[in-house]
Amino acid sequence: MLGMFHGISFSLFQIAQVPYTYFREDDPMQALIVLAILGGIIAIALVVRAIRGGVSPAIAGKAGSRTMVAPRKFNGFTLRRIASSYGLDRKQSKLLEFVFRNDAVSDPERVMNNTLLLDRHFRRAYRTIERRSESEEAAQERLVNLFSLRNTIEAASSAGGASPPRLLKNTAAILMIEKDNFPVKVISTRGHTVVVDVPRNTLGSPIRIGKGANVTLSFFTKSSEGFSLSGNVAGVLETDRGPGLQISHTGKLKPLVRRMYRRKNVSMKCDLFLVNLVDSMEGKKAPRMVVDSRKFSGTVLDISAGGCALKASAAIPAGSRLKISVDYEDRHFIHLLGQVIRTNRSGSGGGTILHVKFLKVPRRAFNAINALVYGYDDI
Repeated sequence: MLGMFHGISFSLFQIAQVPYTYFREDDPMQALIVLAILGGIIAIALVVRAIRGGVSPAIAGKAGSRTMVAPRKFNGFTLRRIASSYGLDRKQSKLLEFVFRNDAVSDPERVMNNTLLLDRHFRRAYRTIERRSESEEAAQERLVNLFSLRNTIEAASSAGGASPPRLLKNTAAILMIEKDNFPVKVISTRGHTVVVDVPRNTLGSPIRIGKGANVTLSFFTKSSEGFSLSGNVAGVLETDRGPGLQISHTGKLKPLVRRMYRRKNVSMKCDLFLVNLVDSMEGKKAPRMVVDSRKFSGTVLDISAGGCALKASAAIPAGSRLKISVDYEDRHFIHLLGQVIRTNRSGSGGGTILHVKFLKVPRRAFNAINALVYGYDDI
């Protein structure tokens, strides 16, 4: 009996030795170190994800808070590649990331290749900044950065080397004869021949142009790309729209200097004031700009953040500096300082067409013009 219990006791003792031997072979500290490392990695991943889940208040949020937007659905390599191809700096890259994440974009490359999609996402970013900024001044500052980014992308896109467009019927153009410019419209085009309106002087009388005279026809596309076409006058012929000037050309369109900003056709009343440079009483100081009290009326025909074309009631020579007060919306004026680059006679109704380069655009005016041009102010 005792022998039987002794055997059982011995067997239980052997079994009890197994776990003891197992834990002796593997050091428990190693397991704790591994667990600690894994925990650290998980914690770091969670922190990084939390950081990427929000946008700095400097972009769109209120002071002292983080503006939460949708998680990023694309990798950082894609964003860096896009930023590099458009020549964006680090600040602009972060702002572009905000635009994408604000609207939960998952395929940024597709968006960048589609102007309508890109403007849809920029419009929503524009609205987000307006709603979430802690003050009007802060909103204006952030919108300046947003529109500067959009204009940079626009300029880089237009420099992509697209093939020249076709010159189509009813295209508005500028006919240059020697040093004079005249607004005309294309009546018809076929092969290496184009027929345009016969240019008229300020009194509305047709201008006589000798056969064989050298002329240049310039026009802009809807995307604000400019082209010119050189040729010779072949004569005047009758069309269904009256007399037309027939021009023979080589068929080669030459790109004009590309504009930095998108331009939009408008019809807005404006007041014009000449700005004179007055020498300072002290010789070392630069001349002061003084606004003349005389006011001229005009109508803005097209506008961009860099300049405009307007029809003025008075003949204002090229090189003149102007203060331009544009009736932007329901007697809400924006004020700009510009310089007349070139002029041409108005084809109808008298007056002069002034092509103006802006010299000074206040922040609010810059945002208002860009919102109008890109259509972001549409409800």
